[in-house]
Amino acid sequence: MDCIFCKIANGEIPSAKVYEDELCLAFKDIEPAAPVHILVVPKAHCASVLEADEAVLGHLMAVAAKVARENGVAEAGFRCVVNTGADGGQSVPHLHVHVLGGRSLAWPPG
Repeated sequence: MDCIFCKIANGEIPSAKVYEDELCLAFKDIEPAAPVHILVVPKAHCASVLEADEAVLGHLMAVAAKVARENGVAEAGFRCVVNTGADGGQSVPHLHVHVLGGRSLAWPPG
């Protein structure tokens, strides 16, 4: 499979890891949209939230909260974003949670 996030998760492409366990990997986004911009991805390929089960989704969100705390944005606030499909802004067809913080985030997004 030619999936960039699968290659990052299995170590073929280096990343700035901030967290890793048996199910997922969290790393700094190479094009950050906020001072803290971390991606949390499942290690097993899953194209989008439409294909994920509750256990994967719950684990990704728990890890998102953990990395927000560990990267100093939990107290002031942060945003978790899961883009799905072309109209939803998903640019990589592998489920991922964006953890954004470190500045005031506007609403509505996009």
